[in-house]
Amino acid sequence: MRNMESFKSLVLREILRFLRVFKDTLIPPVISSLLFIFIFGLSLGKQIAEVNSVPYLHFLIPGLIMMSVIDSSFSNTSSSLFLSKWAFNIQEILISPLSYIEMVLALLIGGVTRGMIVGLLVYGVSSLFVWLPPHQIFVGLFFLVFVSSIFSLLGILVAVFAKEFEHLTIWSTFVITPLIFLGGVFHSTTMAPAFIQFVTKLNPLFYMIDGLRYGILGVHEAPLAVSISVVLTFFVALFIWTVHLFKIGYKLRS
Repeated sequence: MRNMESFKSLVLREILRFLRVFKDTLIPPVISSLLFIFIFGLSLGKQIAEVNSVPYLHFLIPGLIMMSVIDSSFSNTSSSLFLSKWAFNIQEILISPLSYIEMVLALLIGGVTRGMIVGLLVYGVSSLFVWLPPHQIFVGLFFLVFVSSIFSLLGILVAVFAKEFEHLTIWSTFVITPLIFLGGVFHSTTMAPAFIQFVTKLNPLFYMIDGLRYGILGVHEAPLAVSISVVLTFFVALFIWTVHLFKIGYKLRS
């Protein structure tokens, strides 16, 4: 990179931004995951013997990890860029010597860092109930990093188009959360009626969650190659689109 010092400064700003308020950015998703483990894994889960040949609690945990990673990554970049637009300091970034790819990467790294920290915290807390050594650690890391990247990029895009802070909440509440819940966090497609199975397999988050589940447990419902292809396709498409919007300054320069 041509402007390593500037790039490092922007990355550090993005990371310190959420670390300074860790009680609001890192702790809540861990508490939410604990509640899901108690309610679904330890209470209702007792009524379900196994899912895809593994105990229901084991099946649940990878989905909870991915859910926390997705929400944290999206929240980090969307709030960061929107606040930069609101305070007009995005102008300083746009006129800096950084390339547009470097600007996007810096924001992206901040979102991925928060997502990975939250994912590891949820994994650590879940280990208090059941120890799940990764089946394929590199596969698991691939899905964690790239899915976190996808939703960090989506957060940037939503912030670019958003006119009010409520628009970020609308996306999180009415788009991302339903897709997560319908993506197989709490259920296997084999447990659902045929129509729900069909709808689930149209949901890209199903392949993201399923891929991580294979990395941790060694079980999956979709072909691994398909899950990897879905993740890479979304990442490349969103990255190119985001860099393009930064390049033309869409809703960023005014």
